[in-house]
This record gives sequence, structure tokens and C-alpha cells, in this order.
Amino acid sequence: MSVTQEYKCPCCGGAIGFDSSIQKMKCPYCDCEFEMEALAAYDNDLNSQQADNMNWNTNVGESWQPGEEEGLRVYVCNSCGGEIVCDENSAATSCPYCDNPVVFKGQFAGDLKPDLVIPFKFDKAAAKAALKKHYEGKRLLPKVFKDQNHIDEIKGVYVPFWLFDATADAHVRFKATKTRTWSDSRYNYTETSYFAVNRSGNVAFANVPVDGSTKMADDMMESIEPFNMNEAVDFQTAYLAGYLADKYDVSAEESINRANQRIKNSAELALEATVHGYTSVQPEYSSVSFYDGYAKYALLPVWILNTNWKGKKYTFAMNGQTGKFVGDLPMDKGIYKKWLWSIAAIASAACFALSWLMWWA
Repeated sequence: MSVTQEYKCPCCGGAIGFDSSIQKMKCPYCDCEFEMEALAAYDNDLNSQQADNMNWNTNVGESWQPGEEEGLRVYVCNSCGGEIVCDENSAATSCPYCDNPVVFKGQFAGDLKPDLVIPFKFDKAAAKAALKKHYEGKRLLPKVFKDQNHIDEIKGVYVPFWLFDATADAHVRFKATKTRTWSDSRYNYTETSYFAVNRSGNVAFANVPVDGSTKMADDMMESIEPFNMNEAVDFQTAYLAGYLADKYDVSAEESINRANQRIKNSAELALEATVHGYTSVQPEYSSVSFYDGYAKYALLPVWILNTNWKGKKYTFAMNGQTGKFVGDLPMDKGIYKKWLWSIAAIASAACFALSWLMWWA
């Protein structure tokens, strides 16, 4: 009985075999050649690959103590289902996420009390100014977006976040290339050499944020990062005075996949930064293992404005701690057409003038 082992080409994935004329392994599909020792080392590395081990302690936070919830009220949005928490003196008339009316539900009762809160450092006036600045220079912006009434609808909201801490052991194998080009009197040549580059390291992660609200788009919340967690303080209900707070509807357990992906991507980038001297580098395989991983519950400050334009919702957000402002803007097609006609008219006039000058030159 004979036993044969099939090797896959690391470059294209095709089956490769031994070429006796060059005494190397060669791929018949992409013509890559491999030294026997290099291929054996690569095969051993493939066989030793391990899966991710990314486990968390999500027994976070503590329950509200008797009397702590006094003075807090809950409003419910019948449109998006959001539950908005505020102090008893706040007059919540519309949802900060969809602008629809909210109705009073009753006394607040929460499962978990936030561990931390970052107080607002920018007030409503600063948020209005940031929005006006965001509009500057936008000639194709619909007039409704420049309306002062919309600016007045900016709301300060404490958005729920899960903060993940962990120390990670990471191993990444990169596919790297070195390219050499030369030419002679007849041809141009390009030679590409492929390398398997291994990197391992220990990386500590602190306060990796994942927003715990389905009403807030994850990409928007990541866009207003970072928050300076050194300024976070122990939560007290007094910080809610004059602001709204969203109740989390995504649990810590449900946020794990997103936290894992953010940490895995960051670990790969950190190790990739140590790879030098190659034409290209890209991760081919990675394994991340956690220890001492746990999560915390925090409320982070965000100024929010929602508005609609021709059936589409537009949301703007400002980091209430750093002032970073983000949000997409629509384009008024009527103004755009006029702008195009103006450009076309100017271009036509310029061409006519140039032709006239050339004719009489």
C-alpha cells in the first residue's frame, strides 16, 4: 500500500507536485516554485493552527439599591420601541432617535445600574455650533437642513455601552511578497517571491466599547470615538439631570461577537506593524486567546439630531465629551441640476471664447 500526501499551493490553492528538473515543488497553475524545506515548515505551521479562545466574564454591574431609582422616569417611543430614562423634571416630548412622540410609562425600574458614566463636557450651544459648522460650504444642501428649528431639536443622550477589558495572546501568520522587476531588449520581467511571516505577541486591551442600543448605528458610534475613559466616574443619578438616557436593549453577551472582532482586528494590525521590508503584507491566519476578560456597563454622552428628507432618515451625532461631530448630508437634486447647468454654461462660454480667439489669431 502506498501513501501520498497532497500539498496545496500557498499562493493559489492548487495542487502542487515535485518537479524533478528543478528539484523543487512546483504549482502547475501559477508556476510558483517552493523549496522542500520551506514547504515542510509551512505545512507544519498549518497543522499547528489553533482556534480562537475568546471567553468573557459578563457578570457585570450590580442591581439598583432600594431608593436609588427614585426621581427617575421612563418614557416609551411607540414608533421605535426605545425606552428613554430621565429625571422627574425633564419634559421628554419626542424620541431622540426617531423624533416621534413618546409617552410616559411610569417609575423607572432597571436590571443593572451603570458602573461608570462620562459626564457631558459640551453643552447644547456647542452642539448647535458644531452642526452649523458641519453645514458650512455645503452648497447642495437642502434648505430644510439649514432651518434653525432643526438645530433646536438636538438632544443630549447618555448612550449605553459595554466596555470590554482583556489581555490577549495573539498569533498571526501573514502572507508577504517581495517583487523584483527588470528588463532586457525584448521583455519586461516581474518576479514575485512569497513568504509566510509569523508574529506572536501579548496585547492588553482596556475599555473596548460596544454600544448597547439597537437604535444607534454601530458605525456612527464608532465614528465619534474615542472617548477618554480616564474621565469616567462612578455612576450617580445626578448626572442624568437635564439629559436623557437610553436603556440598553443589547446585553453584554450579545455584544461579545462585536467586541471580539474589534479586538482581533486591532491585534492583527498591531502585529502587522512589526512586519517590514516586504512589498505587500496581509493576514492569512490568526489566533487570539483571552485571559482576565470582563465587561463593564457605562453611559457615554452623545448629542443627537434626527431629521427626515424625502422619506429618508438622517442622523447626526456629536461626542459630548470631545466634540467630534459626524453625520451624512443629503443633496438637493434641484440645486445640483442648476449647478451642473451653470458649470456647463461657463464651460461652453469658455470654449466659444477660445475658438473665437483661435479663429482670429
